[in-house]
Amino acid sequence: MSRFFYRGGSDSESSSDEEEDVYERSGEEDSDAESNDDSSDSGSGDESDDDKASSGGEDAFDFLKSDSESEESEAEEKVTAVKSAKDKRLEGVENTIRLIENAQKINDWAVISTEFDNLNRQMLKVNQSGPTPKLYVKFVADLEDAINETASQQKASNKKMNASNQKGFNAVKQRIKKNNKEYTIQIDKYRVDKDAYMVDKEEAPAAAPAPKPTRVEKIENFAAAASAAAAGDDDGFATVGRGGKTLQYTPESILKHLRSIVESRGKKNTDRTEQIRTMEKLLEVAQNPYQRIRIYLTLISTRFDLSSSSSATYMSAEQWKSADQEFGTLLSVLEEHRNYIISEGADEWEDDEKLPQVAEGETFYIPGSIVSYIERLDDELTRSLQQIDPHTAEYIERLSDEQQLYNNIVRTQIYAESLNAGEKNETRQDAVNRVVIRRLEHVYFKPSQVVSILEDGTWKALPQNIDSAVTTRAAAGDVSDLLQTLCNYLFQNSDGIIRARSMLCQIYFLALHDQYYRSRDLMLMSHLSENISNFDVSTQILFNRTLVQIGLCAFRAGLIYEAQNTLGEICGSGRQKELLAQGIILQRYSTVTPEQERLERQRQLPFHMHINLELLECIYLTSSMFLEVPLMAQTSSAPEIRRRMISKTFRRMLDYNERQVFTGPPENTRDGVIMSAKFLAAGDWKKAAEMLASIKIWDLMPQPEKVKEMLSQQTQEEGLRTYLFTYAPFYDSLAISSLSDMFELSTKKITAIISRMISHEELGAALDQVNDVIVFRKGVELSRLQSQIVTLADKSMGLLESNEKTLEQRTQGMANAFQREQGPGRGRGRGGGAQGRGGARFPGGNQGRRPGGQQFGGGALGGAIKA
Repeated sequence: MSRFFYRGGSDSESSSDEEEDVYERSGEEDSDAESNDDSSDSGSGDESDDDKASSGGEDAFDFLKSDSESEESEAEEKVTAVKSAKDKRLEGVENTIRLIENAQKINDWAVISTEFDNLNRQMLKVNQSGPTPKLYVKFVADLEDAINETASQQKASNKKMNASNQKGFNAVKQRIKKNNKEYTIQIDKYRVDKDAYMVDKEEAPAAAPAPKPTRVEKIENFAAAASAAAAGDDDGFATVGRGGKTLQYTPESILKHLRSIVESRGKKNTDRTEQIRTMEKLLEVAQNPYQRIRIYLTLISTRFDLSSSSSATYMSAEQWKSADQEFGTLLSVLEEHRNYIISEGADEWEDDEKLPQVAEGETFYIPGSIVSYIERLDDELTRSLQQIDPHTAEYIERLSDEQQLYNNIVRTQIYAESLNAGEKNETRQDAVNRVVIRRLEHVYFKPSQVVSILEDGTWKALPQNIDSAVTTRAAAGDVSDLLQTLCNYLFQNSDGIIRARSMLCQIYFLALHDQYYRSRDLMLMSHLSENISNFDVSTQILFNRTLVQIGLCAFRAGLIYEAQNTLGEICGSGRQKELLAQGIILQRYSTVTPEQERLERQRQLPFHMHINLELLECIYLTSSMFLEVPLMAQTSSAPEIRRRMISKTFRRMLDYNERQVFTGPPENTRDGVIMSAKFLAAGDWKKAAEMLASIKIWDLMPQPEKVKEMLSQQTQEEGLRTYLFTYAPFYDSLAISSLSDMFELSTKKITAIISRMISHEELGAALDQVNDVIVFRKGVELSRLQSQIVTLADKSMGLLESNEKTLEQRTQGMANAFQREQGPGRGRGRGGGAQGRGGARFPGGNQGRRPGGQQFGGGALGGAIKA
């Protein structure tokens, strides 16, 4: 509160004079108080009394002070102790040590374990701001002694702690040993003379703080540093780490730097780019093969972490190329120094002060996984190809890196083979299998010419002194033998998913190179179609791709029925993109979660591995046309087979086209096939053949002229069959020569087609070979009532089969319950097996026929063999 106050009263003029008197008296009091500071207590008391007496007394103005003013004066008299951040950290360390010592008194090792971790976290900040406190050195040395004493007592008394205590004790026992290695010298000094160690002061007194430079001096220093950097003079600069300490990269400090980098993995605010630069500098000073191997392992892992922590969904091309090059250098070091082996189950070398000494003839194992690195490089390249627009030059440039990756895959395979040859075990064999399947998946979908170029470039890039035992350098010319060798190796040495994928890769390669019958037989013998649902999604996608490639191979070979049956399972579903992992179908009201959508995008294949979906649809519709058009002509005169349908997709498109009021010329591939089908159904096979040949997508297939010739021949044959089905009721006999002139086919070919139709009971006729005439048999036409009876019989058979299914499901549960009540060996009827007397089909009994009267014969490919 201000001393210049307003004392309310009636006379306002006298207030200014009184205020001046108060100000003068207060000034005299302040000067008197300053002059009497150095005097004694008694003297000051007397002088104060005299001053009070002479001035009329200081207490005369005490009533003018308010309560808040007195509180402020009391607060000013109190002394506030301000602690620095370093003192606060030391105080926190002391409190934690006190907690651990209290827990040690009651033998509570669970608390000790928790607080010891907390203490080490506090020490990280303390060590950054200065040397290690002696209190901490004393504590860890005493704690190690206490742990050893407790362990010896426990061993002597043979008494065990409770579960939580024992767990905490074991944890502290492991950590204290590793922790005290960093303070070995100080702990030894403490144990030599504990009292002297704690009494000794700091080795060097703290230097006086340097005066802060002015703003002008800062600008001058910065300009000098910039000019020195421009001139290439780095004498005055050094790398500074955390806490302001200068970092020195020496061969002796390499392992310490690597440990600090490894321990910082996964932590927030970690500058991995700076860590990469640090390890690149460590490579320059590395002298020992062990040091170089450890640096390369940590450096490649850090590059992978850099891509996973950033916002990008794939590894940048620069980082990937650097990692791939460093991986190749690592393999060269391992090939040169065979006494160092990287193994997944090896123990880590914990002594950072000295290097491991490996005698001649001995083997030193370093923890790590070479196969995991090459798999990650492969995955990162695939992920980048998934994200890059395939219609740009960037995609082509990125795809060229596959050669460099393939070189390292082959080199890794050779290294893994050498390790497996020396000491065979399950882990090393599994590593070889993983590398071989990666190599196989890079070549199975490529033509032989491309694979040959890839192999030649690889063996030229690899050193001449290394060779593979599985695929030798001399046998690298024949691509078919290469695929056969890799697949046979995996057939013999692997199982599960790797073996199934190798089978599918071999079948795909054979189908791609027009070996239909061999690929079909391998697919049927593998029995993968029966249990493919038990495999992972990527293997199911590979199975779908292989099935489609077999269908395309059958079409190129002119096997229309086999092609349509094989492709019907994929193309008939309308989900070709999803089943072949070549796109995502996003529906309007889909219930797909973001996580499922992300996983679906990760499974997508790169563009260079795609199968052309437009070509696939065209082949499927063309095959369906050659089968459906004769069938529709046949069913028009035979109502008992009217319900037969081969391709619902083709029928739906044909019906939609026929409902159009106006149909113009075909605008796309689908319209061309439908228009060709309408010409074929009308009997004009020449226009149908011309319309099929005008479709431009056939140029994407190998040997397009041969494919067009095959299509023209198929159009002639199916046109003949359609004509016979349509006009057979109007003929008594028909000369083969007339059909030969009409469809431009040889009499021998026409005779073969008609004989096949008669043998399959598709055509009611006889062949007069003497006169080269077809004699038609007139069948009895069904009346309206008979047609309805046939329809009723079909519906009754369907109802009977559905009733049998329902009864089988219900009686199966009742039979199982009955057998549980009766016990084993009882409850069986006279009929034998599990059917019982009434003939109900229980598991283990004779299974009845399947719906529709067709037994299982291997799916679409089995039907193709039966045909």
